[in-house]
Amino acid sequence: MKKEDCYGCYNDDYNRGLGGAKECWSFAKDQKLVEKYLIPVDMRPPYSKDMIKKVPPCYKKQKFVCVDPKAIKKDGYWKN
Repeated sequence: MKKEDCYGCYNDDYNRGLGGAKECWSFAKDQKLVEKYLIPVDMRPPYSKDMIKKVPPCYKKQKFVCVDPKAIKKDGYWKN
């Protein structure tokens, strides 16, 4: 994993030196990117597969929820 993979994450500013930090406390080079739905908080289902992105497991983005693809059915709705 590279710090460029954190682009767009709420905590990515710490990788750039915010508050004197050298990197984000969640950053680890041995982490693997995972697939997550990036869903805007005000969007209603169904959700499409093109919303799936590869992001770090700790990824956070304002006004979005990062959801494991296993939680969404093939038709784009939440599983029960």
